[in-house]
Amino acid sequence: MANRILIVDDAAFMRMMIKDILVKNGFEVVGEAVDGAQAVEKYNELKPDLVTMDITMPEMDGITALKEIKATDPSAKIIMCSAMGQQAMVIDAIQAGAKDFIVKPFQADRVIEAIQKTLG
Repeated sequence: MANRILIVDDAAFMRMMIKDILVKNGFEVVGEAVDGAQAVEKYNELKPDLVTMDITMPEMDGITALKEIKATDPSAKIIMCSAMGQQAMVIDAIQAGAKDFIVKPFQADRVIEAIQKTLG
């Protein structure tokens, strides 16, 4: 059975890029969210195997969403997506329970490597 993934990013083209990489590599994208609040809602509804979470989003940022999801499901597997130069935020995210991070612009092999490593 394919691993079920939730993609969270406020930019539609970024979600599309990740989705494309995932689908080509045999993963199933079960949902998409445009901000942290929607991410928490969809996580609870869909119970995906893994989440790719953008850090900088309107309404609720990725780190706040990460903390909320981890509070209800400590075993949640979340990989953060960040732009270059967001090292401080990436460290915050890892300390808050993120399993890994991928840097934009996405490189397909790095995305797959991070996901496979996180899913074990």
